[in-house]
Amino acid sequence: MTNKLDRATADRFARIALGHVEREYPHKPGHVLAGASEVQGPRETHPVFFGSFDWHSCVHGYWMLVRLLNRFPDMPSAEAIRALLHRRLTPETVAGECTTFERPMNRGFERPYGWGWLLKLAAELEAAEDRSFSRILQPLTERIVARFHEFLPVATYPVRVGTHYNTGFALRLAADYGDAVGDESFIDLLRTTALRWYGPDRNCPAWGEPSGDDFLSSALIEAECMHRLLPASDFADWFAWFLPGLASGEPETLFSPASVSDRSDGKIAHLDGLNLSRAWCWRSLAASVAETDARRGLMNAAADRHLQAALPHVAGDYMGEHWLASFAVLALEA
Repeated sequence: MTNKLDRATADRFARIALGHVEREYPHKPGHVLAGASEVQGPRETHPVFFGSFDWHSCVHGYWMLVRLLNRFPDMPSAEAIRALLHRRLTPETVAGECTTFERPMNRGFERPYGWGWLLKLAAELEAAEDRSFSRILQPLTERIVARFHEFLPVATYPVRVGTHYNTGFALRLAADYGDAVGDESFIDLLRTTALRWYGPDRNCPAWGEPSGDDFLSSALIEAECMHRLLPASDFADWFAWFLPGLASGEPETLFSPASVSDRSDGKIAHLDGLNLSRAWCWRSLAASVAETDARRGLMNAAADRHLQAALPHVAGDYMGEHWLASFAVLALEA
């Protein structure tokens, strides 16, 4: 199995996503309902992102489709992706998404994971062949940026778990949007927050990894967040302090793929995502050190092991199929 994203793999992943971004059920809502009037089906609540089992998975399904279309505009599924965008991403449907975000009890809806992915999608739309979709999404994009500006200054502590609440992952994705649109004040907010949360961290033991619900490595995504936001020389110093035993293969748990015992169980299936997100982080972090650095080969080898453990399972059971391909793209393109 290839460890690079080629046209055939991109088309296969695109067809997986095309099969679920408009699949309304099963659906897992994530709202606090203020009253009976807010009880609606997924399509009414989320006129764009009603598929893929839950809102955030649908958002990163769209991100993956736009990313693959940008990379391979002539792949066989390209026209189906373009038709989807014209069908679903309209001023009216985006206005409906904004209405849901403005409900009184939805201040924390999809914070921070879905927020990060929405901005990752917005960044990819900035590079799309048809820039009109970026403009159409803008009202929702602006709401999410505003929520980051409201939330980060009052978020005294980071969240380090390996699931949706991980704050480093959200900062990492949001940074791509800030760079795509040249929003220096937003990037400064993300960088300042990352330094406040993670700057003093030293000698990370990664002792809690993996847990039975992880799809992110709390250690590696923190490192990747800092890699993305710090100047190269500053990151090199921080990384050496944060994981000082890397050249000796420590912490050992980070180098071994997680075992997945039941892919029909949505939580256990998260561990395939952990393997893919670790591969993404290992590849990206390896590129930050010199080719002669002993850590580089170890990190790339770890990435390959994690990829080989997870790539065969991107499709097969809907509990993983509705989201894993997006993480595979992150890993293959790192």
